[in-house]
Amino acid sequence: VTAYMSKESSYDASIVEAAKYGKKVMVLDFVTPTPQGSSWGLGGTCVNVGCIPKKLMHQAALLGQALQDSRKFGWHFTEEVKHNWMTMTESVQNYIGSLNWGYRVALRDSKVTYENAYGEFVGPHTIKATNKKGIEKLYTAERFLIATGERPRYLGIPGDKEYCISSDDLFSLPYCPGKTLVVGASYVALECAGFLAGLGLDVTVMVRSILLRGFDQDMANRIGEYMKDHGVNFIREFVPIKVEQVEEGTPGILKVTAKSTTGDQIIEGEYNTVLLAIGRDPCTRKIGLDKVGVSINEKTGKIPVNDEEQTNVPYIYAVGDILQDKLELTPVAIQAGRLLVRRLYAGATTKCDYVNVPTTVFTPLEYGACGYSEETAVEKFGEENIEVYHSNFWPLEWTVPSRDNNKCYAKIICNIQDNERVIGFHILGPNAGEVTQGFAAAIKCGLTKEQLDSTVGIHPVCAEVCIQSHLKVTSKSCIHGILG
Repeated sequence: VTAYMSKESSYDASIVEAAKYGKKVMVLDFVTPTPQGSSWGLGGTCVNVGCIPKKLMHQAALLGQALQDSRKFGWHFTEEVKHNWMTMTESVQNYIGSLNWGYRVALRDSKVTYENAYGEFVGPHTIKATNKKGIEKLYTAERFLIATGERPRYLGIPGDKEYCISSDDLFSLPYCPGKTLVVGASYVALECAGFLAGLGLDVTVMVRSILLRGFDQDMANRIGEYMKDHGVNFIREFVPIKVEQVEEGTPGILKVTAKSTTGDQIIEGEYNTVLLAIGRDPCTRKIGLDKVGVSINEKTGKIPVNDEEQTNVPYIYAVGDILQDKLELTPVAIQAGRLLVRRLYAGATTKCDYVNVPTTVFTPLEYGACGYSEETAVEKFGEENIEVYHSNFWPLEWTVPSRDNNKCYAKIICNIQDNERVIGFHILGPNAGEVTQGFAAAIKCGLTKEQLDSTVGIHPVCAEVCIQSHLKVTSKSCIHGILG
């Protein structure tokens, strides 16, 4: 028997994979409601309150921009065009519901036992499952896979849990959020701020320090400038210290008091909705890991594992966002889960490769990345050993409506000492994820600048900027400017 404790999409892949090999499999999946009462169905964070609804709402915002562009392409419409929040959320939730049902069917067809219950270790090879009615059952298993994921962090200030929402609430919010304050500078914060502004809402982002920590800061700052140019307000170096309700309603009115991170200045502002996106915490502290001796990082709650996703307790494994020093990306968790099951039950030896994993941030100007940021490349290889090739570009589709000339940008980072092997790929522009996915495969195969230059481009597409002679060398002084 293999038991799965999960709130993440990764378990679906590994569960079905294990069942294929004739194993008796059970999954425990339970969503603790948010302070605002939001919960969701089977499928994990990505499907219900992450990648899927985020990308669909990002698309809603892009369609708004496309409507504006369409006039220059000859489309004429006399009716006033406006967005309806409820129509969008209902459509998005209907699609998510179909995915939830699909997962249920897949588990049933694979003869997997599914319990909508909260799992907690109570002893060796033993787990307690508590359903929403409080009924408890004990189960034993040969092995366990933990894929419980993370949940949004709160500020710990007066009024945060009473009046603020998180991304766990936003995608099913039963009313238009209105004037919104987004607190945080993570990819979740900027993605949500971006599509809310794209839907025509008044959006402010309150930033404690830098944008997109952990990402290339040159690219992060370009994203910030683009969002600012497109109507998103930024309050820099402030953090909220109190949230008060001024008026009830859907939405109501909230007063936010914030303090400077560099001095004693206090500011106040009124908003309809306050969205907290200041980070996420692993769901590892309340699942009884101490009762079976599984080590966790006491500061972060993350679980250390070896290169086979095995914890310090040999029969307990973990994948996904809860792992220490690993990428927090759904496809990584899915890959790790599948490969783990194949090693355990099919005699395979392939391990998950956590190097050169591509990702995309779905801000209004999409950002695709694979490999090293410029800062980390300089730190690891030395400034004298890297060459940076870069270029601004203007998508053909944007030329007719005459917008955002040369705001898109591509950057390739090469290791001079290794035959100018590409060690970092970064692009800002439409469909950045689609562009990055292909280049990621090439980078994994050891792509060099010479090979990139010898590739024939497809014309006229955005990805064309990344090959042949379109990219210019960044001067060393420019690198200093970016890093400084």
